[in-house]
Amino acid sequence: MRLSFSTKAFLAALLLFSQNLLAQQPVANGVEMADRLRADGKIWVVVAVIAAVFAGIIFYLIRLDRQIGKLEKEVKEKKTNYSL
Repeated sequence: MRLSFSTKAFLAALLLFSQNLLAQQPVANGVEMADRLRADGKIWVVVAVIAAVFAGIIFYLIRLDRQIGKLEKEVKEKKTNYSL
């Protein structure tokens, strides 16, 4: 699917102008929830969970890439067998 220049320019303009909508006002006292988690020592639990989820996603993507590679190899072998 090829996009025309005008469509690309319009999408780029939307992206640039939407940045103001996503901006947040600074918090005077900091983030209360994060301060509480740090004080209780539970911030490391949050970090560990995020790291575990990230590692799981990376593992899944690597495994999926290997499976796709095997399928591509099989398809290529079948094409060469049929062309003979």
